[in-house]
Amino acid sequence: MHLTHQQEAFSRAYVRAVAAAASFRVQPGAAPDDDSVDLTIAARGPMGTVRSPKLDVQLKCRLGFPEGSPTWPCDLEMKNYDDLRPTDVQVPRVLVVVAVPEDVTRWVEQDEQRLLMRHCGWWVSLRGLPTIDNTATRRVQMPRNQIFDVAGLQGIMDRVGQGGTP
Repeated sequence: MHLTHQQEAFSRAYVRAVAAAASFRVQPGAAPDDDSVDLTIAARGPMGTVRSPKLDVQLKCRLGFPEGSPTWPCDLEMKNYDDLRPTDVQVPRVLVVVAVPEDVTRWVEQDEQRLLMRHCGWWVSLRGLPTIDNTATRRVQMPRNQIFDVAGLQGIMDRVGQGGTP
């Protein structure tokens, strides 16, 4: 398997594992992926003012752990940037970037007591960001405090279930 396909498969597995632990369903995005939605996370039943809220996810995977500052840069193709920023979508959208070690053999470690997936995923909403006149990429900042983990996903879905944004 090519490295980029491994990265895609790993990031999907990461999101599915977090969603399962948070008690949400995950559905694949529409094929072909022409709307920058890789997965949809869904709750069942009422979660406030919205029944069965959903969240659309665009996934990216990067090699190497982002060290240092409270944010780290992620270069996004303009198509993905433009697809993730509208405010008039029915289902809110977020970008999730999973960072993995450069050495593929370190991505997963397991024994009888645990399953360890390295490194981590972070999320950001681009909703409402401005139009940019650029034809290639847009650099967005990933907030280190917005970890895509069980508590983070539950918080997102709680806000969406109240009719809010991620």
